[in-house]
Amino acid sequence: MIDISVTDLVKSFDLEKKILDGISFQVDTGERVGLLGKNGAGKTTLFNILTGDLDYDSGEVLIAPGRRVGLISQIPVYPAGYTVEDVLRSAFQRTTALKEEMDALTRRMEQGDSDTHTLRRYGELTARFEGLGGYDTDTAVNKVSNGLSIDDDMRRRLFDQLSGGEKTRVNLGRLILEDTDILLLDEPTNHLDLQATEWLEEYIRSFRGTVVTISHDRYFLDRTVTRIIEILDGKAEFYSGNYSFYVVERQRRFDEQLKKYEKDQAKLQQLTEAAAKLHLWAFMGNDKLHKRAFSIEKRMEKLETTERPTEARKLNVHFTAQEFRGDDVLTMSGLGKRYGERTLFHDLDLTVTGGERIALIGDNGAGKTTFLKLVMNEETPDTGWVQRGPSVRTAYLPQIVRFAVPERSMLDTMLYECKCTPQEARDQLGAYGFRGEDVLKPVSALSGGELSRLRLCMLMRREINFLILDEPTNH
Repeated sequence: MIDISVTDLVKSFDLEKKILDGISFQVDTGERVGLLGKNGAGKTTLFNILTGDLDYDSGEVLIAPGRRVGLISQIPVYPAGYTVEDVLRSAFQRTTALKEEMDALTRRMEQGDSDTHTLRRYGELTARFEGLGGYDTDTAVNKVSNGLSIDDDMRRRLFDQLSGGEKTRVNLGRLILEDTDILLLDEPTNHLDLQATEWLEEYIRSFRGTVVTISHDRYFLDRTVTRIIEILDGKAEFYSGNYSFYVVERQRRFDEQLKKYEKDQAKLQQLTEAAAKLHLWAFMGNDKLHKRAFSIEKRMEKLETTERPTEARKLNVHFTAQEFRGDDVLTMSGLGKRYGERTLFHDLDLTVTGGERIALIGDNGAGKTTFLKLVMNEETPDTGWVQRGPSVRTAYLPQIVRFAVPERSMLDTMLYECKCTPQEARDQLGAYGFRGEDVLKPVSALSGGELSRLRLCMLMRREINFLILDEPTNH
C-alpha cells in the first residue's frame, strides 16, 4: 500500500527559480525514508506541502485515505503561555472535542432529556472516545514523559522558556501521543542529547507506521532509515539503502555518468573531425563528399549525449586568526546561575588557555547555552565572575541564528554588517555556496542551514582567536 504519492510537483517562491521542479516519488506503508539535499533544496517546503500547510503550483500530492500525518518542525510555535503539559495534551484534540460534546449531552440528560436521538448520539461518542483511548490519556502522557525524561517540574514550565533540546523532546512526545500513521521528522536530532537521540532511534525502529526523516546526522540515518530520497535540482534521486550505502552508490553513479559523458564527448569529437575533413575534401573538388558530411552532422544532432555530472563544491575557506597574547583566554571563579528555584550550576571555576579545544557536554536543560551566554556577557551571573583576556577576539555561532534586519538581502546584510565592497561580499558569499542571483534573496527566505552558513561566512571575515560554537552542526 502507498502512503505518500507525489507526482510532477512544482513549487516556486519567485517567478524565476523553481525550488521543486517536477519532483515525483512514492513512499510505501511502513517504510523508513531519509530525505536528503543541500541547504535550501526544498526539503522543509516539501514537508509543509505534505501536511497541507503550504500550497503548490502544480502536480499532485496524495496521502492514503485515513492515514494521519504528524510533523516535527525545526522551529515549533505554540500560543503564548502554553506549558509543557499543554503542549503534550494538545495531541488529544480529537478526544478533547469528543469529551466536550459528551459532557454537554450528560448535562442535558441530567436535566431530563431522554430523547432517543440524544441517547444514541451519546453512545456513539462514548464508543469513539474509548476507541481513541480517551480514558487512558493520563497513562499515555506519563509513559511518554518518562521515556523522554520529561519530569513533573518540566511539565509545569512554560514551553517558550525551555532550551532547544527540551523543546525538541516535548515535541517528540506530543507527536508520539497523537498516534499518527505517518511521521515527518524535520531535523529531529537537532538539540537532542545522546540519551534522547538513542531513545528516538529505538522508537523509530519499533514504530509500526511510516517515517520520513530530514537529517544531516549520518549516524542517525544509518540506524533508522532503509531508503534515501535526495532532492537534487528540484528532482528526486533514489537509493535503496541507508546513508552509508547512499555515499558509496552516489559516488559510483557519478563516476559512471562521468565516464559515459567523456565517451559521448569523444564520439562527438570524432564525428566532428570526420565531417570537417569531408567538407574540406569536398571543397578540393569532390562535391559528393558534402552529402556524406551533412549526413554525419545530422547523425550528431540526433545523438543522445549524457549531461556532465556535477559535484557539490567543498568549502575552501578558513578563519583569519589573530595572534593571541597573554596567559589566559578565559577565567571564571565562583560562577553560579539560577532561574527561580532552579539552580543550573554554582561555584564554577575554570581557566581556558590559548590553543585548547574544549567540548561542552551535558543533558538538555543542564545550562550549556546559558553558560556560553555568560561567557559572551549576554547574561549576568548570580554569583562569581567571568573575564576574557585583553587580547581575546571572540566569534560566537549561536544555536538559533537571527539577523537584525531579515528583510535585507544576503548581499546587503554583508555590506551593512561587514563593511566590505560589493565584490568582496560576493566573493565571500560565493565561497560559502551562495552564488549568482542567490545573494539577492532576503535573509527571511533562508532555511535554517543557510542562516547558519551565512552567519559563519560573516564571522570568518573577522580576525579572531576564540571561537564559540553552540550546536554548530545543526542543519
